[in-house]
Amino acid sequence: MSSIYMPWAKLRSHATYNLATSGVAHWKLRDLPIRIEDLEISGPSFYGYEPLQRALAQHAGVTPDRIVAAAGTSMANYLAFATLLKPGDEVLVEQPTYELLLAALNQIGATIHRFPRVHETGFALDPDTVRKAVTPKTKLIVVANLHNPSSALADEATIRAVGEIGPRVLVDEVYLDAAFEQAPKSAALLGDRFIVTSSLTKVYGLSGLRCGWIVAEPKLAEAMWRLNDLFASIPAHMAELASVIALGELPRILASVRARLDRNRFLLHRFLDSRADLDAPRTPFGTTCFPKLLRGNVDRLCELLRSKYDTTVVPGSYFEMPDHFRIGIGGDAEPLEEGLRRLGQALDEN
Repeated sequence: MSSIYMPWAKLRSHATYNLATSGVAHWKLRDLPIRIEDLEISGPSFYGYEPLQRALAQHAGVTPDRIVAAAGTSMANYLAFATLLKPGDEVLVEQPTYELLLAALNQIGATIHRFPRVHETGFALDPDTVRKAVTPKTKLIVVANLHNPSSALADEATIRAVGEIGPRVLVDEVYLDAAFEQAPKSAALLGDRFIVTSSLTKVYGLSGLRCGWIVAEPKLAEAMWRLNDLFASIPAHMAELASVIALGELPRILASVRARLDRNRFLLHRFLDSRADLDAPRTPFGTTCFPKLLRGNVDRLCELLRSKYDTTVVPGSYFEMPDHFRIGIGGDAEPLEEGLRRLGQALDEN
């Protein structure tokens, strides 16, 4: 089963004022200390390129034998699912969630059960709700921290409590660094019951490097490497070399990202404060917001916004919540401000 979201994201989300992106603006190659002599077409990358393995392990706070490099977070999630699960295995997934997680699980043939994260609580992760939804057949619990689409943060105690329920827990942490000093330590440091996936894509604007990874206990990591032989036996070595350099620049990049998001979040909250027809939790971190439309129809709004105002947001139907839509704030401030102004005009007309 293929994704229904990705064709929309690749073919229909683009506009002059694109508020549909979930990551920050792309970092430029010229802004990294990379020289042509630092790169090479081929190199010693078999089950990981050793300098990249070390750099990723240092970033994640684990030993290199727990790191599996992957082509972005979505591939990391698929490798983890396909290693842990067989057709018919029961998986418990939060709702709403990122559609590609469901598409990957469906492709594997997993039996998907859901537990709610509700708008009224700001989409907070509630361990008691998870516990009530677990069955004796549940093999894996899947959550994202920060949550996609809402940017809600689960603290360490909450994630630890979910891990104590019983089944293994996969935590997609691709947005977690956008919580800055409020981010808890990675779930990868809470015990072998947790599997963590992440990448340099969403928060760091380095998606073109395809630098993703899985953190898992060593035997699972080895099995994931062997499964990856079917998909990416020889990675793009120039991307590995550039990723090692980029990982050394993350503090500088993150400082720039924080300044961007702080500025853009002010613009977003000012806009939300002006709208009586939207209800949205005000998160102090993250790259996305997930407002609820209180009057009108979201699909009609999105079509009007695109066709008349050359602006896009993500319809909530892609997150199984058709009365919501997702706004991304990772772009430049001026297009964001203008896109929000146009969104306001479309809301008035909807």
